[in-house]
Amino acid sequence: MKTLDYIKLNESGVANVVSALHQLLADFQVHYTNLRGFHWNIKGHGFFILHEKFESMYDDAAEKIDEIAERILMLDGVPENKFSEYLKVAKIKEVSDISCGSDAVSHILETYGYLIGEERKIIGLANEAGDDVTADLMTGYLKEQEKMVWMLTAFSTRSCTDK
Repeated sequence: MKTLDYIKLNESGVANVVSALHQLLADFQVHYTNLRGFHWNIKGHGFFILHEKFESMYDDAAEKIDEIAERILMLDGVPENKFSEYLKVAKIKEVSDISCGSDAVSHILETYGYLIGEERKIIGLANEAGDDVTADLMTGYLKEQEKMVWMLTAFSTRSCTDK
């Protein structure tokens, strides 16, 4: 018996969801690694705030990576676990040598923009498959990430009079 037999989802119905989750897993793995680099290499004004924030962000990404991999397993898929394979399919690219806080924040905002778009697509695929749990998982991610985008955008504002 398969998990899908018990959770009352059909394999062909969730195939697109599983495929999209594989992509999201690869992207989150690269995002996680980029955040670690920002945490390690940040310098200058805002160091204390950003160093701590980047650590919080990569801890959050690590938790999401685990949740995504476990959801793939619940849908009778097998999550990839080799970084070499993630790099072949990830749309988020590795970055290095970023030590300026504003550059790191800009990169993170671009990454969140991409992830939010992918998660919205997964919600649509999950809804088509009757997969409320995956849709709910992605909705939770959106709630957190939209707030983070707002906060990072506010942090990046050059002047208190900028809108």
